[in-house]
Amino acid sequence: MDTERRGVPAGLEVVRAQLRHVYWIGGGSGSGKSTIARRLAAAHHPLRLYATDEVMEDHARRSTPERSPFLTRFMAMDMDERWVNQSPQAMLETFHWFRGEGFELIVEDVLGLPRKPSVIAEGFRLLPHLVKPLLAASRQAVWLLPTPAFRLAAFESRGSSWAIASKTNDPKRALRNLLERDRMFTDRLHEEANRLDLRVIGVDTTVTEDDLAEEVREAFGL
Repeated sequence: MDTERRGVPAGLEVVRAQLRHVYWIGGGSGSGKSTIARRLAAAHHPLRLYATDEVMEDHARRSTPERSPFLTRFMAMDMDERWVNQSPQAMLETFHWFRGEGFELIVEDVLGLPRKPSVIAEGFRLLPHLVKPLLAASRQAVWLLPTPAFRLAAFESRGSSWAIASKTNDPKRALRNLLERDRMFTDRLHEEANRLDLRVIGVDTTVTEDDLAEEVREAFGL
């Protein structure tokens, strides 16, 4: 995907220099991105936390049909059309944030933050092929990749996927679709990050939160 076409300002060398203070944590849903980012921000005060999930509604409002056609289509669908009637593969291929829509707004937000303190940006919307051109050094970014068992345990503990599925007429099928879509998304992130020689960290049920935080801290060189 062409980074400039996604709205990143021209002159990538300048943008890289402006983002040298940013650490990026991407990864699959339910991998612990938010938890680890919060821990690192607290432990290495005054690191600033930028959570991409928290600005999704704002970014949806700031988007246009021309720049975000998949978001426009998604917003026009009812819950069954989104989560029950489509196959997991179709859900993967057409979900707007997985397509990189709105990534330029993430970059715009981060560029608008003060240069000090440094920033930890986290979220599943940080796709490897979009983040890679922005890195002055590869150690600025890491992707957390959960196993299906870890992801399921995370979803069950917080109930987020079930909350979505329960709003459909077939919650069990919707939940299966969501879990399979997210499994395929995680596989895609893994392949893409490996192809681009970017750091990935596997997350399974044997990994403690302390261990994961330490591994990410070491990856960033904090």
